[in-house]
Amino acid sequence: MKKAFAVLLVALIAMASVMASGAGEGTATVSTDGSTSMEKVILSLAEQYMADNPDVNVTYNPTGSGTGITAALEGRCDIGLSSRALKDSEKESGLTETVLAYDGIAIIVNAGNTVADLSIDQIAGLFSGAISNWSEIGGPDAPVVPIGREAGSGTRSGFEEIVGVEDACKYSQELTSTGAVITAVSQNPGAIGYASLASNLDSVKAVTVNGVTATEDTVKSGEYAIQRPFVFATLTDTPLSDAAQKFFDYCLSAEAAPIITAAGAVATH
Repeated sequence: MKKAFAVLLVALIAMASVMASGAGEGTATVSTDGSTSMEKVILSLAEQYMADNPDVNVTYNPTGSGTGITAALEGRCDIGLSSRALKDSEKESGLTETVLAYDGIAIIVNAGNTVADLSIDQIAGLFSGAISNWSEIGGPDAPVVPIGREAGSGTRSGFEEIVGVEDACKYSQELTSTGAVITAVSQNPGAIGYASLASNLDSVKAVTVNGVTATEDTVKSGEYAIQRPFVFATLTDTPLSDAAQKFFDYCLSAEAAPIITAAGAVATH
């Protein structure tokens, strides 16, 4: 439902821009596809860019990082969106990686959980099943319920690689969007999950990691350990269309940096 809303939102913004300009014909389209964690960032950038350029329609298809990378590789979108670094095999297949921003991956628990800080080792134990009750680390007497993203998610691969739990997590639920993970954690007293710092985390509690809070400053400084890149994936040997290249350049400009920051990520330019 959230995916449909995001696509509808972009379509409505684009329609309003075209109507305001009085030009329906000749509108250029720039298509983006991929990471749901990048939703707030890409929608904010697209909204501002379309307001400034009413003859351009920027679309966003929130399919997940893996699907976005494939879409870029197959030429089904102009820009693939990935919330993880591209693999060597993906680069060798013909994709170029451009880092747009950095994002902290917040470790989230139910708002009623008394645990406030976790070490990387404890996080690994909670997701792998080595720690099965919160009371083992000073929390409530309640079973641990690990909730995460689906296979292929950039958030999941980034989290698991950093924490060192690739192929070791014992998820109770594997969900297809960051928003769904946040909702599930907010509704289960024993739940633990992970979500992009750029997401709305008001309904859950983000714990500190090794005593460090996930903020723009701690992500930028490298103090906060669980962070990953927001990446634009484009074809290496095929130039972008003129419209797509201009949007790409805008997103990496100093003008776009405050918009990225307001969306909760750390701009690289």
